[in-house]
Amino acid sequence: MAFDTEPRPRLAVVVGAGGGLGRAFVEELRGEPGWAKVVGVGRRRPEDWPDDPRLPFLVADPLDEDALADLASALAKLGAPGLILIATGLLHAPGLMPEKAMKAVTATSLSRLFEVNAVLPALVCKHLAPLLPRDERGVIAALSARVGSIGDNRLGGWHAYRASKAALNMLIRCQAIELSRERPLAICAALHPGTVDTPLSAPFARGSRAVASPRAAAAKLLKVIHRLEAADSGGFFDHEGEPVPW
Repeated sequence: MAFDTEPRPRLAVVVGAGGGLGRAFVEELRGEPGWAKVVGVGRRRPEDWPDDPRLPFLVADPLDEDALADLASALAKLGAPGLILIATGLLHAPGLMPEKAMKAVTATSLSRLFEVNAVLPALVCKHLAPLLPRDERGVIAALSARVGSIGDNRLGGWHAYRASKAALNMLIRCQAIELSRERPLAICAALHPGTVDTPLSAPFARGSRAVASPRAAAAKLLKVIHRLEAADSGGFFDHEGEPVPW
């Protein structure tokens, strides 16, 4: 009996593709030859999203588990994800700014930042990590931040943001341990992009010489991702590929 051994199309998936860095990841990945499709995911399709069959956009709320289950099914029909990037995050919003002192912390700020920076990536991992291949290299990575490092925290402040990113780092570590049991070649990592010229960092990046354009930041992080090995799974790395303390 003959069996169809045609390989399934390889997908790169960017959750949060409507954001500045997420969109830059899509643009960089579309230039890499290894992907049949680069799939953008977000709550709404950007009006200027390219009309390109290699760049499908799937609408899903990453905090809605029913929507994520539907997203996983849709991705499985498109092909085999080999790279899943979670390019989401929240630092500030109207009425919500990083705290300079503990007296400024509120239940609202803690809840909102934990929801976006920790709960959302965890749910995406829950639903999409099982799509990674079992017998070959695959990567799922989330954008963290150096300020989420407990060992590197010498200044304090930004309490809710720091804590939410530290929680994300622990969730990534836990996901990596689980993945290793059934997908020993899979890599799950937290990534620090540095300061990027996006709305997230704009109020805090004035005058800094270390601000990178979204395309430059995406290109550097993709180089880091492509160098990661299975032994690096569960790690926290900056945009130069250097480990960041937990």
